[in-house]
Amino acid sequence: MLFLHLIDDYKIQGILANLKQREWWKENAPNPLYKNDYKVALIEHGFSWAFTISLPFLYIAITQNNLALGIFVIINYFVNTLIHAFIDNLKANEHVISLTTDQLLHWIQIGSFWLIGCTLF
Repeated sequence: MLFLHLIDDYKIQGILANLKQREWWKENAPNPLYKNDYKVALIEHGFSWAFTISLPFLYIAITQNNLALGIFVIINYFVNTLIHAFIDNLKANEHVISLTTDQLLHWIQIGSFWLIGCTLF
């Protein structure tokens, strides 16, 4: 899950790394119509990231035909989407945490997901 995090956060994210920054929109698309579009990018990246880190548990749920685990994965998928977007916003737009803190918080997210999943299932 940690390796999948690195792939999504650094490789797959692509253009969303820029689009989730409020400043990018001010500089490149200053039209007031786009002033909140960075929020969509934050959610989209969070969505992609949550899916990517969920793959191991999703694989187990499908191959073991474990409906309860599948439901757990889906719930955590949406929770992790929102948490990831919130953390990224603190770094990219609010500038209150560093990249180091951002990554540490994401690792805690993954560890919590893994620990809860392994404990329950």
